[in-house]
Amino acid sequence: MNNEELETVDISEKGRGADGQVISLERRLYMQLLAYGECPDAAALIPALAKAGITGALYLDLNDPQGVALVVASESPDFFVTYLRRFLNRPPFAGLLPKPEYTMFGRTYALGYEPDLEQTLVTRPRQRLTDPKLPWVIWYPLRRAGSFEQLSAQEQRVILAEHGGIGRAYGRAGLGVDIRLACYGLDKHDNDFVIALLGPDLMPLSSIVQRMRKTKQTSLHLERLGPFFVGKAIWQKGVSSEQ
Repeated sequence: MNNEELETVDISEKGRGADGQVISLERRLYMQLLAYGECPDAAALIPALAKAGITGALYLDLNDPQGVALVVASESPDFFVTYLRRFLNRPPFAGLLPKPEYTMFGRTYALGYEPDLEQTLVTRPRQRLTDPKLPWVIWYPLRRAGSFEQLSAQEQRVILAEHGGIGRAYGRAGLGVDIRLACYGLDKHDNDFVIALLGPDLMPLSSIVQRMRKTKQTSLHLERLGPFFVGKAIWQKGVSSEQ
């Protein structure tokens, strides 16, 4: 019997407990961003969202005065093709103009060293998505170049640590946090990740993108970045704000 026949498959997310032992969790959060145009009264969408009991956020599109985007989170991918699909095919969303070029879909993932997988995969990303103190967002997909995959594991860790250091610095300063989603095989443009930058103000989020341009990952090992959706929340899991 060859090695291929002996191979086992484990798709659970991995972390490391306080004792250094590998831990695993077969849970993750899926998120989808759907953008729309021809919506002159975005506030009219809020009552339907609140009644539907959806976990997510509704954003005003900074670059389209009649544009909005809805981000929805669920632990079940079936939710998006059943309940959410039926909801979006009824008024008021059925009357809007879809912008499929901005559609993003992904799943939370672990890097292998997190001590609390439920916090990493489910609790924290959901909290960030629905936190009224983080109304401004920049959402975008990206695809790494093949050159990154050819690097050694140590070289990859160094490059990713450079990115992570910038994110942690902005987080400690209260200027911005992120949501990272994997979208391998889930994106029509074959992107690898969906990233959301969230914060109390827009300028620091733009600054994060600017800082990232100089990192080795962005400058040397990205094949594609964007399109970018930029917006501000007017509803987050039942919390609405007047703009």
